Amino acid sequence: MKLNEIAHIRTGDKGNNCNICVIPFDENDYEFLKTLLTETLVKDYYQEICKGNVIRYELPVIKALNFVMEDSLAGGVTKSLNIDRHGKSLGMALAELEIPDR
Repeated sequence: MKLNEIAHIRTGDKGNNCNICVIPFDENDYEFLKTLLTETLVKDYYQEICKGNVIRYELPVIKALNFVMEDSLAGGVTKSLNIDRHGKSLGMALAELEIPDR
């Protein structure tokens, strides 16, 4: 199945960093996602785009995982010549990640 079948994605971009937050539709899936979505997995998934570190922040109160991908926007939204390399596009790409059934 795809990640977007059990979670929705909120994103943002600040300078050259992208922020992707994964929020399960059912909070019972939070632990499953916490085990599955590691910093390494996200870094590998975006290996051609993310040139810096990936930092995961766990938000247990709202049952969400927030990933900050450093140096991932080719200089930033207003500096990059790339078409549509904003947080929203990168978040939609993560939503297409194939994951095992829980």
